[in-house]
Amino acid sequence: MPNRRRVDHEPGYVLHTYAYKETSLIVEAFTRRFGRVALLARGARRPRSAMRGVLLSFHPLRLSWSGSADLANLMSAEWAGGIPLLGGRGLMCGFYVNELLLRLLPRDDPHESLFDVYAQALSGLASQEVSPVLRGFEKRLLGELGYAPLLETDAASRPIEAERLYSYEPDRGPVPVNGAQRGGNVTVSGRTLLDVAAGDYARPETRDEARALMRVLIGERLHGQSLHTRSILMELNAL
Repeated sequence: MPNRRRVDHEPGYVLHTYAYKETSLIVEAFTRRFGRVALLARGARRPRSAMRGVLLSFHPLRLSWSGSADLANLMSAEWAGGIPLLGGRGLMCGFYVNELLLRLLPRDDPHESLFDVYAQALSGLASQEVSPVLRGFEKRLLGELGYAPLLETDAASRPIEAERLYSYEPDRGPVPVNGAQRGGNVTVSGRTLLDVAAGDYARPETRDEARALMRVLIGERLHGQSLHTRSILMELNAL
């Protein structure tokens, strides 16, 4: 059948697993050459399964599978090196990043550069302040999906002015705020927009406004769906 394939030793990460029948798992994985794929790991929940302790999130793996592109059979999963273990807030932020990929990335849509950005984000969440890591990943993800935010010019293609305030309209971009009227959209300073464009999150104001901006832009792509991890992280003041 034309939609069947065999893949060997593909770099990948587990995004999520679901119990299937009594002893198996359905694995949602993010892979370098094939993007997000669904794999059936038969018998992976049995105590003696070779994959039982390997199919864990946030660890680089080499995955081999065969079968339909809709749901292939996972034949093997092997460790492919390690990264610092995520813990505490970094761990929850890792689950947030995984949920973004599950909700926004179509299956079988390759994004090799995003795969590398994801790996870098995991390392950053283990060793850095989480806010810049999350904002950088969110911005790159939106760009990969074709929704890169306007940050250096406004909706009328005029250069952003650092000292001005802007109302960010998700379907247009930043619109200068005149007087006291700000409308119902998120309001950000020109400095914040330029900082986000440069990946500079040193200012507390930039971190706060960038968090609000990305929440709105990602919410637009979710079409009203809520993120389970976001509600938890909001309590931790990470998003």
